[in-house]
Amino acid sequence: MDKAEAEKRVKKLRAEIARLRDLYHVKDDPAVTDAVYDSLNRELKSILKEHPEFVDPNAPEERVGGKPLDKFEKVKHKVRMLSLNDAFSFEELEDWEKRIKKLVPNKSFNYFCEIKFDGLAVSLIYENGVFVRGATRGDGFVGEDITENLKMIDSVPLFLGSLRSDLKNSKRSDLFPPKVLEVRGEVLMRKDVFKKLNQKQEKEGKPIYANTRNVAAGSLRQLDPNLVKERKLDFFAYDMYVHEGEDNFTKHSDEHKFLKNLGFSVDENDAICTSLQDAGSFINKFEKIRPDFPYGTDGIVISVDDLSVQEVLGVVGKAPRYMAAFKYPAEKATTQVLDIRVNVGRTGVLTPLAIFNPTLVAGSTVSKATLHNFDQIERLGVKIGDTVVIEKAGDVIPKVVEVLTKLRNGKEKKFKMPELCPTCGEKIEKKEAGGKRSDLKNSKRSDLEEPVSLSVAYYCTNKKCPAKNERYLEHFVSVFEIYEMGPKILRRFKDEGLITDAADIFTLDKADIATLERFGEKSAENIVKEIEMKKKVPLSRFLWALGILHVGEETARDLATHFGTLDKLLEVSRRSDLWEKEIDSIENIGPAVTKSLHEFFTDKNNLHFIEKLKQNGVVIQKVDKKLAGKFTGMTFVLTGTLSGMSREIAKEKIIALGGKVSGSVSKNTSYVVAGEEAGSKLVNAQKLGVKVLTEEEFLKIL
Repeated sequence: MDKAEAEKRVKKLRAEIARLRDLYHVKDDPAVTDAVYDSLNRELKSILKEHPEFVDPNAPEERVGGKPLDKFEKVKHKVRMLSLNDAFSFEELEDWEKRIKKLVPNKSFNYFCEIKFDGLAVSLIYENGVFVRGATRGDGFVGEDITENLKMIDSVPLFLGSLRSDLKNSKRSDLFPPKVLEVRGEVLMRKDVFKKLNQKQEKEGKPIYANTRNVAAGSLRQLDPNLVKERKLDFFAYDMYVHEGEDNFTKHSDEHKFLKNLGFSVDENDAICTSLQDAGSFINKFEKIRPDFPYGTDGIVISVDDLSVQEVLGVVGKAPRYMAAFKYPAEKATTQVLDIRVNVGRTGVLTPLAIFNPTLVAGSTVSKATLHNFDQIERLGVKIGDTVVIEKAGDVIPKVVEVLTKLRNGKEKKFKMPELCPTCGEKIEKKEAGGKRSDLKNSKRSDLEEPVSLSVAYYCTNKKCPAKNERYLEHFVSVFEIYEMGPKILRRFKDEGLITDAADIFTLDKADIATLERFGEKSAENIVKEIEMKKKVPLSRFLWALGILHVGEETARDLATHFGTLDKLLEVSRRSDLWEKEIDSIENIGPAVTKSLHEFFTDKNNLHFIEKLKQNGVVIQKVDKKLAGKFTGMTFVLTGTLSGMSREIAKEKIIALGGKVSGSVSKNTSYVVAGEEAGSKLVNAQKLGVKVLTEEEFLKIL
């Protein structure tokens, strides 16, 4: 075969292999057997061996095993990867619909329903149609770079549009990939592949795997890409973000069609529903075929199809308002409680945990389940030795839901909360919370008259409790965004005596770390550099990091906006005549939070810790009270790279000034802040006549 013939044959083989892969992975309609498909691949490789000039690193046949990695690098997501709010009944979906319709009155819209796969969420970045990076969800802000592993999955296109030759001659600009496109989806393992894998494990005398999700996630966490290839994983796309290029989509359903046109596998069971009742019919219809569905699923995702309405609804906390995940009824199983142990959380709260014989439920084997608190044990009447019913709510969290008292034999033992902390041996304290919501003064919320039953909780009183301290350290570095310091590194630094509390982190230097085994000069330098960068922190983030009971991200932001500075908050906390008046004037803060705040800021140990943080170089940035509301009613869109600050910090500053930050441009957008390499959002702003600010202009406004 001469060069010209070889070139023609290579093109033909690649086109046919791409077509067959499209049929198998995208349309789920294999046209030939695996043996035929493998034969075509072997022929192509033999020709390329004779004519290496036709080797293309981006061609489908280049999905070969790479060199094992030393570790996974951290990747910051361009757009935060959010979680979903769950609904476990149709009534909960109706409540969700009522909430969103209050925010968009007199607006009609359709719902888009799609299967919620039970896999591992990942993000894929394509530049000029070529796959350049893939990452795990991580904490939503930062994930791990698993690019080489994702390349081993046949249904992850290495370059876009390659599977559909009919696109090449199309005049529609929206069929071609944008300059920078992010695709999000789920990595899965087919049930039949999982079954064969476990049969192989059993034959070789190895432990069998619990479920398809664990195998998929575990495979992607392997450092050797060849191991990923052996597992025959699949990828299904469900969302996309255009970072640079044209973005003309108005419906989420259109984004799905576009992803399919580019060669991605997408859920073929999706549906556009004109009402929530139609969505309910979709849920019931899929429930009947779910047991025989080739992949593991745990529910249906229902989202508002209109992207402009999605923009108005926005995000609250870690989840979008415009989307909900309906979870099918949890699977249940029975088992025997062998023991009830107690764990200590970062706030010192003691949580009882039921230990039982390993039991298969909802596709995975579990041996423990939370009992939440002492009230739950009393309500259920759980005793050590009881036979109980366990379920996995939403196929995720195992819990005890019922005691089968007729199976008791008289040897069961009643559980008693320990008098001393199981970790440090110090005394524990019993606290009661609850009452009537009408106790909340001056509240404007209509639902506050609902009765709230008294609940009992137990806490370790030792401020230096190792268990409490360890979990608090993890919380602290997470909020401060010190990503180089994970749980294992924190534990190592504590064991080595380098740190005793979170304040000591800011005293670490390169010499302290580099001398430790498995820590080199470079890793020590990276850790110290990141710590130094994170010493300046907004007041809201600082308050959140303190780990105050009942004070999360949103409450911390409300406190920061109200008081402006930490000194003002501390001053008011010392004045009993001012405290209640000041706190009561802050919306959404009730008696439990008020009490918790007062106890925290009048505790000398906590005040000493705050002072130590400041002495060790932590700078708490104040909120400018004069400007606190200057962005009220304004919506900003950030695009491109900002040189003076991260987009996350820019977002915090806008929110602190009363503004909102949106992910897309509309006629209601007040300003678009354009950094370097701004993409389609800048183009859309210019088309709509929205005011565009340079980074310098934005900083002046701030």
